Amino acid sequence: METKKPDNIVFSDEKGYNAAILPYGTNVGAPAIKVDDVVGWKSRGIDTINKEFQNKFDELKLQYQNLMQEYQWNELVYNAKFSFEPVVGEIYHLYVGEDGVHFLSLIAPQEWNKEHIGTFKLNSDKKWILLYESPSKITFDVR
Repeated sequence: METKKPDNIVFSDEKGYNAAILPYGTNVGAPAIKVDDVVGWKSRGIDTINKEFQNKFDELKLQYQNLMQEYQWNELVYNAKFSFEPVVGEIYHLYVGEDGVHFLSLIAPQEWNKEHIGTFKLNSDKKWILLYESPSKITFDVR
Protein backbone atom coordinates (compact mmCIF):
# COMPACT_ATOMS: atom_id res chain seq x y z
CA MET A 1 0.00 0.00 0.00
CA GLU A 2 1.41 3.30 -1.10
CA THR A 3 1.22 6.14 1.34
CA LYS A 4 0.83 9.68 0.14
CA LYS A 5 3.77 11.91 1.04
CA PRO A 6 3.35 15.61 1.86
CA ASP A 7 4.33 18.13 -0.85
CA ASN A 8 7.37 19.42 1.00
CA ILE A 9 9.08 15.99 1.16
CA VAL A 10 11.22 15.02 -1.81
CA PHE A 11 10.99 11.31 -2.40
CA SER A 12 11.29 9.06 -5.44
CA ASP A 13 10.98 5.31 -5.64
CA GLU A 14 14.37 4.96 -7.36
CA LYS A 15 16.45 7.30 -5.16
CA GLY A 16 14.49 7.61 -1.94
CA TYR A 17 14.77 10.89 -0.02
CA ASN A 18 17.07 12.89 -2.33
CA ALA A 19 16.51 16.55 -1.50
CA ALA A 20 20.19 17.12 -0.68
CA ILE A 21 21.44 16.11 -4.14
CA LEU A 22 18.95 17.98 -6.31
CA PRO A 23 20.26 21.02 -8.24
CA TYR A 24 17.37 23.21 -7.04
CA GLY A 25 15.85 24.19 -3.73
CA THR A 26 13.18 21.85 -2.41
CA ASN A 27 11.83 23.56 0.70
CA VAL A 28 10.03 26.79 1.45
CA GLY A 29 13.18 28.44 2.84
CA ALA A 30 15.26 27.73 -0.29
CA PRO A 31 16.27 30.68 -2.49
CA ALA A 32 13.87 31.46 -5.31
CA ILE A 33 14.74 30.10 -8.72
CA LYS A 34 15.21 33.01 -11.08
CA VAL A 35 15.81 32.78 -14.77
CA ASP A 36 18.80 34.90 -15.73
CA ASP A 37 18.20 37.77 -18.11
CA VAL A 38 20.09 36.16 -20.98
CA VAL A 39 18.18 38.19 -23.55
CA GLY A 40 19.69 41.42 -22.22
CA TRP A 41 23.13 39.81 -21.97
CA LYS A 42 22.89 38.51 -25.54
CA SER A 43 21.71 41.89 -26.80
CA ARG A 44 24.62 43.70 -25.13
CA GLY A 45 27.04 41.07 -26.44
CA ILE A 46 25.70 41.35 -29.97
CA ASP A 47 25.94 45.15 -29.90
CA THR A 48 29.50 45.02 -28.58
CA ILE A 49 30.75 42.44 -31.06
CA ASN A 50 28.95 44.12 -33.98
CA LYS A 51 30.71 47.39 -33.15
CA GLU A 52 34.03 45.54 -32.98
CA PHE A 53 33.37 43.86 -36.34
CA GLN A 54 32.31 47.18 -37.89
CA ASN A 55 35.47 48.91 -36.60
CA LYS A 56 37.66 46.08 -37.93
CA PHE A 57 35.83 46.16 -41.27
CA ASP A 58 36.27 49.95 -41.54
CA GLU A 59 39.97 49.59 -40.69
CA LEU A 60 40.46 46.88 -43.33
CA LYS A 61 38.49 48.92 -45.88
CA LEU A 62 40.73 51.94 -45.26
CA GLN A 63 43.86 49.77 -45.57
CA TYR A 64 42.50 48.33 -48.83
CA GLN A 65 41.74 51.80 -50.21
CA ASN A 66 45.23 53.02 -49.27
CA LEU A 67 46.81 49.93 -50.84
CA MET A 68 44.80 50.37 -54.05
CA GLN A 69 45.72 54.05 -54.26
CA GLU A 70 49.39 53.18 -53.71
CA TYR A 71 49.12 50.53 -56.43
CA GLN A 72 47.51 52.97 -58.86
CA TRP A 73 50.17 55.63 -58.23
CA ASN A 74 52.91 53.04 -58.81
CA GLU A 75 51.22 51.85 -61.98
CA LEU A 76 50.95 55.45 -63.21
CA VAL A 77 54.64 56.18 -62.54
CA TYR A 78 55.89 52.88 -63.99
CA ASN A 79 53.81 53.46 -67.13
CA ALA A 80 55.17 57.00 -67.50
CA LYS A 81 57.81 57.81 -70.07
CA PHE A 82 61.40 58.18 -68.81
CA SER A 83 64.73 57.52 -70.48
CA PHE A 84 66.92 57.00 -67.43
CA GLU A 85 67.25 54.41 -64.70
CA PRO A 86 65.77 55.85 -61.50
CA VAL A 87 68.03 55.75 -58.44
CA VAL A 88 66.75 54.49 -55.11
CA GLY A 89 66.28 57.35 -52.67
CA GLU A 90 66.15 60.10 -55.30
CA ILE A 91 63.16 62.38 -55.73
CA TYR A 92 61.38 62.49 -59.08
CA HIS A 93 58.48 64.50 -60.44
CA LEU A 94 55.64 63.23 -62.62
CA TYR A 95 54.27 65.53 -65.31
CA VAL A 96 51.79 65.48 -68.16
CA GLY A 97 53.41 66.34 -71.48
CA GLU A 98 51.85 68.48 -74.18
CA ASP A 99 50.96 65.27 -76.00
CA GLY A 100 49.02 64.04 -72.93
CA VAL A 101 51.59 61.38 -72.06
CA HIS A 102 52.90 61.20 -68.49
CA PHE A 103 56.64 61.52 -68.04
CA LEU A 104 59.06 61.38 -65.12
CA SER A 105 61.72 64.03 -64.55
CA LEU A 106 64.32 65.20 -62.05
CA ILE A 107 63.35 68.82 -62.69
CA ALA A 108 61.25 70.33 -59.88
CA PRO A 109 57.86 71.93 -60.71
CA GLN A 110 59.02 75.44 -59.76
CA GLU A 111 61.93 75.22 -62.23
CA TRP A 112 59.73 75.06 -65.33
CA ASN A 113 56.17 75.46 -66.50
CA LYS A 114 54.83 71.92 -66.98
CA GLU A 115 51.66 70.35 -65.61
CA HIS A 116 52.85 68.68 -62.40
CA ILE A 117 51.03 65.53 -61.20
CA GLY A 118 53.05 64.52 -58.16
CA THR A 119 56.43 64.13 -56.52
CA PHE A 120 57.74 60.64 -55.79
CA LYS A 121 60.66 58.88 -54.17
CA LEU A 122 61.82 55.41 -55.19
CA ASN A 123 62.38 53.14 -52.18
CA SER A 124 64.63 50.09 -51.93
CA ASP A 125 61.70 47.78 -52.79
CA LYS A 126 61.36 49.62 -56.13
CA LYS A 127 58.08 51.09 -54.95
CA TRP A 128 57.24 54.70 -55.72
CA ILE A 129 56.32 56.62 -52.57
CA LEU A 130 54.07 59.62 -53.15
CA LEU A 131 55.59 62.67 -51.42
CA TYR A 132 53.36 65.36 -52.87
CA GLU A 133 50.23 65.25 -54.99
CA SER A 134 49.24 68.28 -57.01
CA PRO A 135 45.69 69.31 -56.15
CA SER A 136 42.89 67.89 -58.33
CA LYS A 137 45.15 66.46 -61.04
CA ILE A 138 44.50 62.72 -60.77
CA THR A 139 41.59 60.90 -59.19
CA PHE A 140 41.45 57.18 -58.68
CA ASP A 141 38.27 55.18 -58.23
CA VAL A 142 39.00 53.10 -55.12
CA ARG A 143 36.09 51.20 -53.61
